[in-house]
Amino acid sequence: MKRKVAVVYGGRSGEHEVSLRSARAILKALDAERYEAIEYFIDKSGKWSPRAILPEPGANPGIDVVFPVLHGTFGEDGTIQGLFELADLAYVGAGVLASSVAMDKELTKRVCAARNVPVVDYVILTRGQADAVEACRGLGFPVFVKPANLGSSVGISKARNAAELAVAIELAQQYDRKVIVERAIAGRELECSVLGNEDRTILPADLPAEATAELRRLAIESYRAVECEGMARVDFLLESATGKLFLNEINTIPGFTSISMYPKMWDHCGIPFSELLDRLIELALARHERKKATRFTR
Repeated sequence: MKRKVAVVYGGRSGEHEVSLRSARAILKALDAERYEAIEYFIDKSGKWSPRAILPEPGANPGIDVVFPVLHGTFGEDGTIQGLFELADLAYVGAGVLASSVAMDKELTKRVCAARNVPVVDYVILTRGQADAVEACRGLGFPVFVKPANLGSSVGISKARNAAELAVAIELAQQYDRKVIVERAIAGRELECSVLGNEDRTILPADLPAEATAELRRLAIESYRAVECEGMARVDFLLESATGKLFLNEINTIPGFTSISMYPKMWDHCGIPFSELLDRLIELALARHERKKATRFTR
């Protein structure tokens, strides 16, 4: 019997179009002999089609596993994962806690730093803070200014002086009440794919053996720090002047388009797209099965 896989895509975030491309790639790659795909499209206003995944009395609408392909806000931040938990549905990727923590750039830094993962120096500002520019003085210039909770590059600016910093802060505050200002790192951006629940497999960028080992270690530590499951793309910055690695961010629902690095890196490692989807679905089902041992009533 085929497993029914609900692919949920679209959504209200600025990454709506990327989600559509990721979903098309996933739907095309799912093995038709093993899976029956059910599409759930969410338009930019939040309307679901053909129908929302809501629990029927004592059951769900015949879905074996959900594959959320919702990037950014309302898809990668724990909100949709909470709906799946309420509906008692198995789903691919990180749970509610890991999703919400990884979405918040400050909280990601906090929990990862607690596990000795190096993070870039930063300052947190709140909307309407009077001394915002002055509070960032210790970082020097240039700096990057970002909304703390946003899945795309929207609202992000590089500031080279106090005047640019003020403008950048004002822009970022339009997208989030909390803004993060980080010391700019001159160097390379590195991406590391992680796959698994308790046992984690990773695939790093092309680096010398010593740097690769350190990238692997830090990726695993970051993944575990936010209690990620299923998959994530952990991004780092490699500073040219010092050779040091710094955690940049954790993407709990990375892109699955034809040019997305997450599936491309696994394909390079010998795991083709369709097999990667198989593994993600099996991980989701295995986690859901383990949850059945947890009691919610006396």
